[in-house]
Amino acid sequence: MFLHQIEEDLELRLLQLYHADELFRLADCNRPHLHKWLPWLDFTISVTHARDFIKTTLQQYAHNGGFKCGIWYNGELAGLIGYHKIDWANKNTNLEYWIGKSFSGKGIMTKACRAMVDHSFTHLKLHRIEIRCAVENKKSRAIPERLGFVFEGIIREAEWLYDHYVDHAVYGMLDREWKPVNR
Repeated sequence: MFLHQIEEDLELRLLQLYHADELFRLADCNRPHLHKWLPWLDFTISVTHARDFIKTTLQQYAHNGGFKCGIWYNGELAGLIGYHKIDWANKNTNLEYWIGKSFSGKGIMTKACRAMVDHSFTHLKLHRIEIRCAVENKKSRAIPERLGFVFEGIIREAEWLYDHYVDHAVYGMLDREWKPVNR
């Protein structure tokens, strides 16, 4: 099981089935905050959907394809972060994340992303990490920019978001560019 203590009040934990109620509550009460950027919210309408999502992420972890973590802040589930999938042949992955509104603006997601990127390069020995964000999602884009990722360009109409396409800004980090977290 993956557990990473970032700070005394901040940790990443591999999602488990018993987190389904808490995960659903967090997503459900943050619908207005998250809806603009996350199309899966319309398909997450019960705890069963959260449980199915967790089952899928546990299968991904069991098959060494990456994992999703809950972000716990002061003992409370604040958001999610994880690898979309790990491409072992090319040693790369995409990092994805979201956070509840009441936890936003505290530096939590930047610290969680830093920890996951560091884990990717230090422990998993990956070569490249990519973060894609909707071009207009300035808060999400600020994270890779803050962490020193290179802006690599825009993928036009990369994602269908309810009733329209959105462009994605693509950021990349190579292992040789990363400055590891001090231990």
